[in-house]
Amino acid sequence: MRPKAVIIGPPGSGKTTVGGALAERLGVALRDTDADVEAAAGKPIGEIFIDDGEERFRELERAAVAAALAEHPGVVALGGGAVLAAETRDLLGGHTVVYLRVGLSEAIKRVGLASARPLLVLNPRSQMRKLLEERLPIYERLGTVAVDTDGREPAEIVDEIAKALDAGPEDA
Repeated sequence: MRPKAVIIGPPGSGKTTVGGALAERLGVALRDTDADVEAAAGKPIGEIFIDDGEERFRELERAAVAAALAEHPGVVALGGGAVLAAETRDLLGGHTVVYLRVGLSEAIKRVGLASARPLLVLNPRSQMRKLLEERLPIYERLGTVAVDTDGREPAEIVDEIAKALDAGPEDA
């Protein structure tokens, strides 16, 4: 059992929104690993960071991703930082990985400067820039399909992903 697609990208790229719309288009369910982490911990991600620390969050995230990739036949949306774990990158090999590209300005607009996201707390614009610089090469390397999201509606993005999935990874 393999997911039809695994969605990756930075905060604000639309992983949950696009993932949900893609799952609906494909007639399958969406599994969001951030929601899985919150369910396992019994609290929101922000509280996990505060109460238990980032290391514990990343541990829960690695387990959630491994379970989703092994068990879920639909669309899986990963948290933005999930790709930082070598184990997760290894597990993504052989999967159809859809990388949602987003520019800094668009990501900031979507996430908001008053974000409740734990890694963007102090200076959201500066933190987002740093986060993108760190993660973009990883996203680029892992994505078997890459789609630009800036200034586009979710339906338009899903159309492009669906066409790429129909074509197959070697043709995309």
